[in-house]
Amino acid sequence: LTSGIKNKQRRSEVYGKLRHERAVAKKQRRETRQKAEAAALEAGEEPAPRQIPKTIENQRVRDATHIDDLNDVDVVEQDAEDEFASYFSQATSPKIIITTSRKPSGDMFKFLENLFTVIPNAYYYARRNYQVKEIVKHGTARGFTDVLVFNENKKFSKGARVNGMLHVHLPEGPTCLYKLSSLKLSKEIKGHGRATSHYPELILNNFSTRLGHRVSRMFASVFPQKPEFKGRRVVTFHNQRDFIFFRHHRYVFEEKKDAEKPPPVNTMIQARLQELGPRFTLRLMSVQKGTFDSKHGEYEYVRSTDTDGTRHCRRKFVL
Repeated sequence: LTSGIKNKQRRSEVYGKLRHERAVAKKQRRETRQKAEAAALEAGEEPAPRQIPKTIENQRVRDATHIDDLNDVDVVEQDAEDEFASYFSQATSPKIIITTSRKPSGDMFKFLENLFTVIPNAYYYARRNYQVKEIVKHGTARGFTDVLVFNENKKFSKGARVNGMLHVHLPEGPTCLYKLSSLKLSKEIKGHGRATSHYPELILNNFSTRLGHRVSRMFASVFPQKPEFKGRRVVTFHNQRDFIFFRHHRYVFEEKKDAEKPPPVNTMIQARLQELGPRFTLRLMSVQKGTFDSKHGEYEYVRSTDTDGTRHCRRKFVL
């Protein structure tokens, strides 16, 4: 072991040689495998299947709340009776209140400017001195379906930074609190585009537990159920290891010439994605039954490594 060598320079030299030997051995194994695959294909045989690398994601520990089929009877019955049933039956349409913490900074308004290009039917209300309960009461009385409250960290050493989102579904809840990180505005994304006013298509990916399914339905309730594909806009919530990655793209179709084919059949259509922004990452901190109540609220889930079982098992996820 290199840890037994006390001389730092000598230890570094030995460790460098070990790393080089491992790299050479790995390259030799790869070349041997490639030659065996090529020989099998030349002989008309099927090459040996490649090994699948082990990752935290594919080694995930599945618990009793994992959903294998969304058409399961229990899942369908639960969806028919939850707080979002009126939205999915098209009895209601989304109408969103967006507000901030008290005394928002200029960076917060830049973020909201980007956000209003993503969420249709959203209205900004200044926070002033109103409590969240008062905003919820006001929104319910005026037919709003959701309240989004964005918080920011105002440390003078680092400046204001958007770091949280509270999502309250009206009129009966639930209430979800998220930690918001890795925010990039549209102007900070290289090659970004400008969003149109068309309703976007929504993609909810990898929400595979009962709690994840509930959270994904809550995200879906913010966007209208009539995507306008003419605008080619798509909003994605991708869950990976309980981190929810938000992305906003547009499909772009381009004509490219193929030099190997004669005209006029040498043109072909290629599709790519152009990011519109903003982009950020959400981490679920709590799910509360009903609307926001910080003192007497009943919680369905609270992110705590002791209670959700994730402290002693890195391969267990709740969403």
